[in-house]
Amino acid sequence: MSKWSRFDGSVQPRSFNRRDFLKVAGSAAILPAVLPAFGAQSSGASANNRINLGVIGMGWQGPGNTRSFLASEDCQVVAACDIDADHLKAAVKMINDNYGTEDCKGYHDYRELLARDDIDAVMIAVPDHWHEVVATEAARRKKDIYAEKPLAHTIAEQQSIVRAVEQNGIIWQMGSWQRSVPTFHKAAEIVRNGLIGTVTHVEVGLPGGNSDFDDVQKEALAKLAVQEENAASLEQVVPGTKAWDLLISDPPPQLDYETWIGPSKMEPYMRARSHKSWRWNYNTGCGELLDWIGHHCDIAHWGLGFDNSGPSEVEGSGDQPPANAVWNTAPKYRFELKYPQGITMTIAGGHPDIKSGVKWIGTEGWVWVDRGGFDASNPAWKQGKYLPRELRKVKLYTSANHQQNFVDCIRTRQSTVTPVEVGHHSAIPGHLCLISMHTGRKIHWDVKEEKIIGDAEASKLMTREYRGPWKMS
Repeated sequence: MSKWSRFDGSVQPRSFNRRDFLKVAGSAAILPAVLPAFGAQSSGASANNRINLGVIGMGWQGPGNTRSFLASEDCQVVAACDIDADHLKAAVKMINDNYGTEDCKGYHDYRELLARDDIDAVMIAVPDHWHEVVATEAARRKKDIYAEKPLAHTIAEQQSIVRAVEQNGIIWQMGSWQRSVPTFHKAAEIVRNGLIGTVTHVEVGLPGGNSDFDDVQKEALAKLAVQEENAASLEQVVPGTKAWDLLISDPPPQLDYETWIGPSKMEPYMRARSHKSWRWNYNTGCGELLDWIGHHCDIAHWGLGFDNSGPSEVEGSGDQPPANAVWNTAPKYRFELKYPQGITMTIAGGHPDIKSGVKWIGTEGWVWVDRGGFDASNPAWKQGKYLPRELRKVKLYTSANHQQNFVDCIRTRQSTVTPVEVGHHSAIPGHLCLISMHTGRKIHWDVKEEKIIGDAEASKLMTREYRGPWKMS
């Protein structure tokens, strides 16, 4: 068993596999002669020392990720999977048009794609309630994984993914791409290098509201109004009402809805909580809180040096719609968290006093960063793309392209900028916030043991029931 060193200095065991062979043998003259021994399905892409990639989930984020991989000369997208036939058709066409070939094959069942021996890695962009099932199967199949945030739908599912990735020596890249953006990197380095003094408090501002993607709420409310069933929002529409019944329909013929619901509780199809808007139903998503926690809390942890840490206490509340409403995730929420070293954190959405993005406040200054801007107590810090070299006593991992970083790490077998452990710890605070909101109590968290202390009812919310035949790994 060989070992490789992570950028954080820790050491993790891994096994030597086919991807290692491609890396080592890439320049060897014997490559064409020995490669077929790894399976008759080995493709020309691997023979040319390119990484073969399969993409799973091509509804929204998936196509964007895929376009980034198509731009890389180091990999070839050879397969795509989606259970919406229209999404799949568009994905295969996009990929084949890019290469000018017909080589990319489409799959309805992700397991058939993962069974291909010639696929080295996969991109996973499925709804949250499917993350654990697909990711653990990919890990068992020895595929390196680029996956969307949050890591999973529950803490227990996240723990399952971490185990599968570690046990199988998988390279993992979390889709928390802000770590590959210079402004976020600079802000985190300012904090890590002590330029704002000792950090006392952090503000993590996330979106409020349940966004009306593709105007599905507008369309639904207009449909209700025609039938004189007026509602201000989908947070008000519940079972047992005419409005609820009016929004139920047959799934579109191109969508395999039975599979789409998968391990979650079977519920009637409504367009308003299907593609994109599955986020606003706790059966399949966890609202804006978990949709964004893997971005801004991830950056907050990066600046604090807490990639493998977390809060000891979490307490807060949100404006919760009826639990059985069409959209039942909280559009407004606020939580207070206690971290090591006496640091406190506010995570909020829909509260104007907490600005979107991340703000670290220290004894000697502050720094704030978001996708739309950068600000700091010291105007000099605003200059330059990265922190000046003389100030970088602590140098954070630098990645200029999130997808390419993943591809590069497949070859080197070194850690990506956002490995699975980072994605896990970045999302845990969001899950604990939800548990605090749903129970109405302060949550005490054992960071090392990863368990809730002294609250059996809250502990049950770390996991969920699976609908058969699906099972958590």
